[in-house]
Amino acid sequence: MKRVVIFASGSGSNAENLIKFFHNNDNASVIQVLTNNPYAKVLDRCKKLNVSALSFNRVAFSKSDDVLNILKASRPDLIVLAGFLWKFPEFILKEFENKVINIHPALLPKYGGKGMYGMHVHEAVVANKETETGITIHYVNENYDEGAIIFQAKCEVSNSDSAKDVAEKIHLLEMEHFPIVVDDLLKSQISKTKIQSD
Repeated sequence: MKRVVIFASGSGSNAENLIKFFHNNDNASVIQVLTNNPYAKVLDRCKKLNVSALSFNRVAFSKSDDVLNILKASRPDLIVLAGFLWKFPEFILKEFENKVINIHPALLPKYGGKGMYGMHVHEAVVANKETETGITIHYVNENYDEGAIIFQAKCEVSNSDSAKDVAEKIHLLEMEHFPIVVDDLLKSQISKTKIQSD
């Protein structure tokens, strides 16, 4: 059984979607959610869903081994960032090489980088009169939104769309595709392991 740990900073709708998707899944389950925000709604969602959840501060995350040690104890096959706003420390990425992925609410490389998250992205998309936008699921490296792209899905942006309209379209894409992409990645890990052991 593959083990998934989720990092989230806010409401946790993507985290909840992933937890529910893997609830009765034979291949994987979400074993833990970690957040940098002690008031994040994701903590309430986890309580209702009976999933272990912890909050941590910046020192525990990037200035000490506290979060790293939690992850080592959890032994995740995949670490999924679902609306997590802090830059991931290199020493954690090194420990879990090619096992940390993120979802970004735009078609990278457009509208990525520091400060480009949530409504900031959708407002920029509308302001620049883009005709399409979408989601990007990518590996995480030491720079914001620059890791190798795993998957993208697009939607149209019409002249009359507000940033809020765009946000709703993106949310639908996230709900539809994110769990399936995570599941596919975990299945490809399983098949790789099988090949190596055969």
